[in-house]
Amino acid sequence: MSGNFELNVMMPMMAHNMLESISLLSNAANMFADKCIAGLQADVQRNNDMVEKSMAMVTSLAPIIGYDTAAAIAKESHKTGKTVRQLCEEKQVLPPEELKKALDPWSMTEPH
Repeated sequence: MSGNFELNVMMPMMAHNMLESISLLSNAANMFADKCIAGLQADVQRNNDMVEKSMAMVTSLAPIIGYDTAAAIAKESHKTGKTVRQLCEEKQVLPPEELKKALDPWSMTEPH
């Protein structure tokens, strides 16, 4: 219902409800931060292990050794449970220094 003479009688109620919603959202965010996020610490060793076991590691090898070879390594890694790095070292796909550079996860996250 809108009022006459360009006066909207619902405007104060809408403003009140919006301010109440903002207050509720603010309180929820504070409680989430206090109860869930405060004190969290990353397990760096586990994170590094998970990155090493990731199939995404093989994508950086495709331009260097070719898609077919990289795909074969990825399939074998999935089948055997070995990491991409372990398989590349076993098969001597690249020299150790070049392999270390190609499989560096930090360089994969930065723009070139």
